[in-house]
Amino acid sequence: MRAYSTRNVAQLLGKSQAHVRSFARARFVSPLKTPGGHYRFSFQDLVLLRTAKGLTEANLGCRRMWRTLRALRKQLPSDRPLSSVRVLVERDSVLIQEQNTTWELESGQTVMDFAATELEEKIAPLRDASAARAKTQVNSGGEWFDLGLEFDRLGAREDACAAYREALSVDADHVNAKINLGRLLHNDRVYRQAEELYREALRIDPANSIAAFNLGVVLEDQGAIQEALETYQHALAVDPTIPDVHYNIARLYEHQGNHQAARHHFSRFRALRSKQGN
Repeated sequence: MRAYSTRNVAQLLGKSQAHVRSFARARFVSPLKTPGGHYRFSFQDLVLLRTAKGLTEANLGCRRMWRTLRALRKQLPSDRPLSSVRVLVERDSVLIQEQNTTWELESGQTVMDFAATELEEKIAPLRDASAARAKTQVNSGGEWFDLGLEFDRLGAREDACAAYREALSVDADHVNAKINLGRLLHNDRVYRQAEELYREALRIDPANSIAAFNLGVVLEDQGAIQEALETYQHALAVDPTIPDVHYNIARLYEHQGNHQAARHHFSRFRALRSKQGN
C-alpha cells in the first residue's frame, strides 16, 4: 500500500504536522524514514492515529489517551491490526469490542457477554445528538468513509478500498461506501463484486440514481444489455436530469435499432448538457 508523508497524514486527520510528528517520536506509530529523515506512514499507522484523534475528540484527556493507546498496543497480538477492533468511549470507560466480546481496556475486565444484537443495543454508537453526549464511537462508519474519500482524492486506490471496507464492517448499510468501493472495483474490472455492491446499495436505497446508473454501466460492461437498459431506465425514473443516463440509453436503443427512441434520448442528453453549461 501507499506510504504517506507527514503532510499527507496531517491533511487526512485535520491535525498539524507537529502533532503527527509527536506521535511518531513517542513511538505510538512506526513510520519508515527516508534517507533524508522524513517520515513515511503506512495505512495501519493512519488507523492508529485516527483512533488517537477520536479519543481526543471524546474528551478523554491527553494523558489518559496516551495510556489507552499503550494498553491497546500491548493487549493486541502483534499480528492483529488496530482496525480489527472497535474502540468506544462510554462515560468514563474505554471499551474494546471484538466480534461478540467487549472488555474495559484499562482493567481488562469483560463488560458483558450478550449476543451480537443485544451487544449492539448496549454499546453501538447512539444516533441522536443527545445520546452522543453520553457515548462516542471512535472510527465510525462515517469517519472511515470520509477517510476513504481522502484516499480517493490522493489516488491511493488500495487504501481507499480498505477504508471503504472498514466503513462497511462498522456500518453494513452505508450506501455511499458500497457505491464507492464498487466504483473502484469496477475500474479494476472486478465486475461481479462491483455489481453486487451496486445491487446492495439499491436494495438499501432504491431511489439512489448513482447506484442505479453505475449498476447499468457494469451490467453493460458484462454484456447484459437488456438488463442494463432497464437499470438505466430505473435511474431515469429516479432522476430524469442526469445527461449520461440519457446518453447511455440512447446508445443502447441505437444498438437495438430503435432509432426514434435513440433520437429522443440523444436530444435530451444535448439539452441537459447545454443547460449545465450555462
